[in-house]
Amino acid sequence: MRLRKGIYIVPTDHWYIERTVWLISGFVLLTATALAALRDPRWIVFVIATGLVSVSVSLNGFCPVGNVLRLLGFPSLLGDPKRAKFYFMQTDRWYLERRIYLVVGINISIASVLSLIHSPWWLLFTGFVGVAMLWFAATGFCIMANGLYWLGAEPRLRPQCGAAETAPVTGVHAQA
Repeated sequence: MRLRKGIYIVPTDHWYIERTVWLISGFVLLTATALAALRDPRWIVFVIATGLVSVSVSLNGFCPVGNVLRLLGFPSLLGDPKRAKFYFMQTDRWYLERRIYLVVGINISIASVLSLIHSPWWLLFTGFVGVAMLWFAATGFCIMANGLYWLGAEPRLRPQCGAAETAPVTGVHAQA
């Protein structure tokens, strides 16, 4: 990986499986975090479950929410074309978007457990991640994605205008 400059923004001209998963996950994180903070700390189990599913998606590519969205007719930009029956995210290499799933899953899972055993102030972190995921889905901009991009992680989704020094992107970009 080589350091690079510019801003990485995912496509936002249409709704596709991966973008919609970020929207749904952000909504789940915000809702469960708010309920854990205001009602009952056990609501944090939904944040932990979201984190564990995110880690699982990064490791094996299978996304339960992505499969429901596929049945609803959403197109995929990161789906594995060799697995046509179900939605699986491509796992042939550790591209930027796949790393996001792993890092987010680990971070929110750890913060959720810490909110139960250490301090409820850790809920601020899971809430922040929820807001960031909603922002990512709405605008295509993510703080962590840009950090990984600047560190040299190769994106599989084509960045929109504004990205500087973008290396050629390979992989499947759309499936009919």
